[in-house]
Amino acid sequence: MISKSNSSNYSDHRSTAAFVSFHLHTHLIIMPSQLLQQTAIIGRDDGALAISHHVDIPELQDDMILVKNVAVALNPIDAKMVGKLATPGAIAGMDFAGEVISIGRNAHPAACIQIGDRVCGAVPGMHSLTPTVGAFSQFVGAADITTVKIPPHMSFEEGASFGSGIGTIGLALFKSLRVPGTPSHPAEKPRDVLVYGGSTATGTLAIQLIKLSGLNPIVTCSPRNFDLVRSYGAAAVFDYKQPSCTDDIRKHTRNSLKFVLDCIAEPETMQFCYKCLGRAGGKYTALEPYPEFLHDRPKTVTPDWVLGPTILGKKLGWPAPFAKEADAEQRKFGIEWFTTAQKLLDEGKLKPHPIRVMEGGFDGVFEGLDLLKKKTISGQKLVCRVRDCSDGEIDKILAEAGEKRYLVQFKDRPEFKKWIGVEELGKKPSVLYDWYKSKWAEADV
Repeated sequence: MISKSNSSNYSDHRSTAAFVSFHLHTHLIIMPSQLLQQTAIIGRDDGALAISHHVDIPELQDDMILVKNVAVALNPIDAKMVGKLATPGAIAGMDFAGEVISIGRNAHPAACIQIGDRVCGAVPGMHSLTPTVGAFSQFVGAADITTVKIPPHMSFEEGASFGSGIGTIGLALFKSLRVPGTPSHPAEKPRDVLVYGGSTATGTLAIQLIKLSGLNPIVTCSPRNFDLVRSYGAAAVFDYKQPSCTDDIRKHTRNSLKFVLDCIAEPETMQFCYKCLGRAGGKYTALEPYPEFLHDRPKTVTPDWVLGPTILGKKLGWPAPFAKEADAEQRKFGIEWFTTAQKLLDEGKLKPHPIRVMEGGFDGVFEGLDLLKKKTISGQKLVCRVRDCSDGEIDKILAEAGEKRYLVQFKDRPEFKKWIGVEELGKKPSVLYDWYKSKWAEADV
């Protein structure tokens, strides 16, 4: 069930002072303590989703990048993280884009990221082990290796649309399927790779990466999206609803197809993909768990499925089959892959999926989740801009900050950090830090 809570418990108190003042004669980076709260979409005790205005801001970890959220993208999995999969009090959502406001001392992102940079990425939302980390919030505690800089030519909304797709498709193509080529080292001899569900956001990303790897993306989708997938590089396109589709694909691939990526991952799509694989068999990888009883070619086909957040290499505490132990090998792959992905973004070699912006901020998230649940979206990525509904609430956080303690880090001495209170800061500031705008301002002394 997806629903919204009553927001009457939110105070209308607004900050009259947008700046936090300091007497220290150097630039500082201010990190609010976990006592400060924000607005976010969380799991309720009954398994539904709700908007809450009293959610802890994630406390900065050494490998974390704290992001002031601007836009979030919605995934089908977000609509499924309810009921038994929901963790009461945990923040929902995976994909985000925003501005960096603080960086952990041991964070090692793919790019050189600084305070104020525009970034996008994905986090494991609705997670019992990290309940204050989720995309559907004002502030996101982003993982270092899955956070990338948004190129100047992209909007926040377009950046958010990449989100978890970068890690998920990277794992699927280059870790699970192990296609014979990568964007860094394209294949010398083109091979066919089938993408079932090519008009999805993960599908168009897969098409681009397959093509950049020197391979031939063979795609299924509905006829209305033929032009869309061709614009992303599809070498051949087939209507999956046609009775002869599997035969047509086998004919096109000379009955030798060895690599299949299933972006829809339903029982009927698995059966379809198995029929497309050549006589000698090959590899089938889905983006969700597949039913074992449909694995009817055990001698010739190797099935697998990938879970994007495993690329972090950390333990995942979701219920089975999504629970995973920490895996250093996955993290190593993630570091290497996101370095490649950042380079591709910087060079303009990856195009975002067509986006549809939902109005209403966090309310728009609920509307979008309902559309995903009804499966009425085709060829578009749903994105919500959350900044529009949160400016006043961020002012409220700033007002509350006057009574809290701060983790202060000197810009010229990043190794030095200290918790201090407002009473220690003095009355005559030499530097002001606008936490809301993520900018520095000089003050008269």
